[in-house]
Amino acid sequence: MFILLPPSETKAPGGDGAALDLDALSFPSLTPVREEILADLSALDVDAALGILGISEKLRPEAEANTRLRDAATMPALFRYTGVLYDALDAASLQDADPDAWSRLGVGSALFGVLRASDAIPHYRLSSGTKLPEREAAGGGAAVITAAPTLKKRWGRLITEALASTPDGQGDGVIVDLRSGGYQGLGKVPDAVTVRVESVQPDGSRKVVSHFNKHYKGVLARALATAGEKADAARSAEDIAAIAKDAGLTIEVNEPTVAANGKTTPPKDTLTLVV
Repeated sequence: MFILLPPSETKAPGGDGAALDLDALSFPSLTPVREEILADLSALDVDAALGILGISEKLRPEAEANTRLRDAATMPALFRYTGVLYDALDAASLQDADPDAWSRLGVGSALFGVLRASDAIPHYRLSSGTKLPEREAAGGGAAVITAAPTLKKRWGRLITEALASTPDGQGDGVIVDLRSGGYQGLGKVPDAVTVRVESVQPDGSRKVVSHFNKHYKGVLARALATAGEKADAARSAEDIAAIAKDAGLTIEVNEPTVAANGKTTPPKDTLTLVV
């Protein structure tokens, strides 16, 4: 099982790991594009970066941190990302619950594409929707901005292909994609199990959860990552649902819809977590 988490805008500062080594990261097929994006991001003028990254003057230190990406201290990705989902996941205690839990977790990233939990990364700021200017060497060694493509265009099919090449992506396991829509768009996984979170209203109707969506996905990710042999044996949405139910969660497998003409449409999300 490989559980793919969304990144967070907020990140833990500092770290005690050595400087970033792109060649040491998982999914080496992504290294060339990682290098290109890293070079363009770290070269941004800080004032210009505020607008490009869509952040306020109050967050200037975030833009300044991007200029030090190659030299900054690192920490494991699962500790670098913070926020509601990661609070619920509680990375620090995962291995006490299951020594193999970290090996089942990964994170989508605008800068790195996709990471495994233990990959060492610096503090950075870059979101999936950013249009990052490309820089190209000009005469005299100067650099000029040539275009500002979307990150979806930069990554192309590389993330999809990297995930599809893993044992889980090839059917010897299962990929559970908990990324948000913007990060799924950087590299979709056609056969992945996806999850939406819904709450039951007083009248019995359902409503998609937005504010606490990340919290419940963190709870689910923890339950799956610490499921031991059941996690390793999982191959389907039904297997994922069974693990979640064993952990006390209410979850449903969504069925395709069949139109009057007999045309079958698969559900937008594979599972619904009911809270």
